[in-house]
Amino acid sequence: MKNCYFPIIKSYLLELGFDIRRAEETDGILVVDKPEMGIRNLVIGCADPLLLLEQYLLELPAPSCEVYQQLLQKNRDIIHGAFALDESGRKVIFRDTLQIETLDRQELEAVLNSLGLLLSEYSEELISFAKG
Repeated sequence: MKNCYFPIIKSYLLELGFDIRRAEETDGILVVDKPEMGIRNLVIGCADPLLLLEQYLLELPAPSCEVYQQLLQKNRDIIHGAFALDESGRKVIFRDTLQIETLDRQELEAVLNSLGLLLSEYSEELISFAKG
């Protein structure tokens, strides 16, 4: 089945200067990079009615209530998206979900800028979490 939103999302990403590492229209999956923003291997899923964005950030060698609390508290400051954990509770991911039908380039750009800002402002803390 053809994904009618896939080419639109792909064109937005190109307009915003992202490098498309992988594009699988049949599955509705894009993997993109923008190293100057700290974004690498951002997975974008076009699954009408939603656009899903996931960026793996780090693995926690020693998960603790303190680390989880700090991540949850930081979620309050994130403009778009949030920290999430995978099923193991060890991998920290940035995740956002958008309505694809009404999505425009500016809204997508705002989410991507939020991720870039998070990575630049919170990188030292993330690195310390990864070290345990």
